Amino acid sequence: MSSEPAPCPAAGTAPRPGKLFILSGPSGSGKSTVISQALATADLPIRLAVSATTRRPRPGEVDGVHYHFWTPEQFAAAIRDNQFLEWADVYGNFYGTLRSEVDPYLARGESVLLEIDVQGGVQMRQKRPDAVLVFLRTSTPAEYEARLRQRQTDDEASLQRRLKSAEVELAVGNSYDHQLINDRLDEAVAALRAVIRQEVLGGSACSTS
Repeated sequence: MSSEPAPCPAAGTAPRPGKLFILSGPSGSGKSTVISQALATADLPIRLAVSATTRRPRPGEVDGVHYHFWTPEQFAAAIRDNQFLEWADVYGNFYGTLRSEVDPYLARGESVLLEIDVQGGVQMRQKRPDAVLVFLRTSTPAEYEARLRQRQTDDEASLQRRLKSAEVELAVGNSYDHQLINDRLDEAVAALRAVIRQEVLGGSACSTS
């Protein structure tokens, strides 16, 4: 079998569609922090899609940057209008991925990263089987609980519910394409960047001769 790289597309041809990445993980796994640091520089050819949610903003969160913060009525209308690629009820609040945050960019050859829970990840695997699924976890369940308590955003009942859900999420996460451990933030950030580089750039070499 020849090892010669494939020829580059001819000038003027349509761009190759971008890749869709899904990042999931239990509450307390550090998804948002890892993503923000991994994408802090412009050297990776990928954008983070902004999900819609009905939950209230946390301190420091900005509408349209961290989430599209919608009323339940707005969210229900978007469901009726088929605006979502996927949506789910998570701890009593709705979360969804808008088609407008994904499809136009993929069509232009830009890759897109979604931060969604395992419910959404399973839906996206069925709808977009070429998506790259990445699961972020800590090495021990005790670390999840410590992080959730440090966050101080949940009462005890909510915290216990999140810990119980984490058991299910960890089981589903075993089917993801890549498993990343976030015990050390710098290592987890480097690992996510490596996955994106491998998937987006690893097979893109082409011959110009």
